Amino acid sequence: MSDDNVHELAFLRREVTRLRERLTQRTAGLPTLLRRQGFTIYKKEPGDDLLLPAKKYLPPFYRMLHKYSFRLFLRDVIKHQDLFTLERVTRYSTPDVTRGYVDYLASVKLIHRAGGGYALRRPIRSFGSTLEWYIAELLEQEFGAEATWGVKFRRPKVGGDYDVLAKFEGALLYAEVKSSPPKQIYDSEITAFFDRVEDLAPAIAIFLMDTELRMKDKIVPMFEAELKRRFAYPLPMTRLERELFQVQDRTFIINAKESIAQNIGTVLSSYYKQHTP
Repeated sequence: MSDDNVHELAFLRREVTRLRERLTQRTAGLPTLLRRQGFTIYKKEPGDDLLLPAKKYLPPFYRMLHKYSFRLFLRDVIKHQDLFTLERVTRYSTPDVTRGYVDYLASVKLIHRAGGGYALRRPIRSFGSTLEWYIAELLEQEFGAEATWGVKFRRPKVGGDYDVLAKFEGALLYAEVKSSPPKQIYDSEITAFFDRVEDLAPAIAIFLMDTELRMKDKIVPMFEAELKRRFAYPLPMTRLERELFQVQDRTFIINAKESIAQNIGTVLSSYYKQHTP
């Protein structure tokens, strides 16, 4: 490719980015987009179970959450939150890396010394809300979306939380976010996901597992069984790449292998290639 072509391609990419930003500014916000589809947000973004530092520490903490090993470490910290030693939270990293993580949490005042070890400064039930916050933040910072998390609607038939909702240029994205490993996911959760997708009718629906384990072993068969239960002629699930799977370029299963950001990017790229004139 010649230098002129390289410069032209760079210019076109900048123009596409600029036009998308202008289009986002001119289109309705996420709450309005939801209201047009008959949904009014009742509650969102509950802060009582977030494992986040003070605002001044948030940017580096967000970047730390990009690391799969750090997210696994945080789950162990929450599991042993009343009292933990370095050895109790060194399942997924080397002792040196884990020591760095412990020192980091102490520096941002999320843990304190206690009884020969460490403890969280306040009780946290699970990592789920923090993971939802991270995914919404990632969609905003890395992909220019308007996003929110932990959303509740007053719906007569379909209840529960919508983990993450986002708006891309007038298109609605819904992500169900799971911090548990595949062995802790049950048929009822797949059913609930499809119920919400059917009710909300987003342009893009993502079932996101924060694991590097294979989706083909358990999660994909559970999806295939649910599709057979719902439809006389079920749509096939196909592999997008690696452990990323899709149903008709609109419903996706992804894990954290490589990175969550990369896998979401692959989903968005696939969707826009299929649905952009």
